[in-house]
Amino acid sequence: MKTSKLLLLTGIVFLMSFDVLSPGITDAERKRAVDLLSDSRDNLLKKVKGLSTEQLNFKASPESWSIAECVEHLALSENNIFGMYQSGMKVAADPSKRSEVKMTDDAVVGLIIDRTNKIKTSEMFVPSNKFGSYDATLKEFTVKRNNSINYVKTTTDDMRNHYNDLPFGKIDTYQTILFMAGHSKRHTAQIDEVMTNTNYPKK
Repeated sequence: MKTSKLLLLTGIVFLMSFDVLSPGITDAERKRAVDLLSDSRDNLLKKVKGLSTEQLNFKASPESWSIAECVEHLALSENNIFGMYQSGMKVAADPSKRSEVKMTDDAVVGLIIDRTNKIKTSEMFVPSNKFGSYDATLKEFTVKRNNSINYVKTTTDDMRNHYNDLPFGKIDTYQTILFMAGHSKRHTAQIDEVMTNTNYPKK
């Protein structure tokens, strides 16, 4: 009997020695968010690696954005969208509002990456050389994205019962993270469009 109790106590202590994440999101949901954040980061960094100053600053038209401006827009957005997420988390969790979330996770990601759906950005997201140089801008994006990835890997937030209100409707804060990742995919596609322009510099 004493041996059984000792084994039970040992098992409990063993389990307590590990951090166990709360079921705010499932393992599959966590993996999806981390993968989307990581893959979209890697794709962007690969796309812009080794570009010349001329290539970074080329504009297909006076009103269009250059590659450097797309990167700055993403750096600005990374901080602001995560700030929006944090604002949603400050409000008490409310499962009763889940019925107000009309879009699936796939629909949220699909909406933001679809470049046939043009959206005029707000002033806070407009590139203005805020970070002083392209290198500093790219570093800003990378650091913020890495922080976001590490956060999602370890958070115990109940992302499904906190919300953000966007122009297209209410989404939960997990979907806000997916939105942030999809947003970088959207503007990496915009960078592709710049690169395929017939006047884009060779180097």
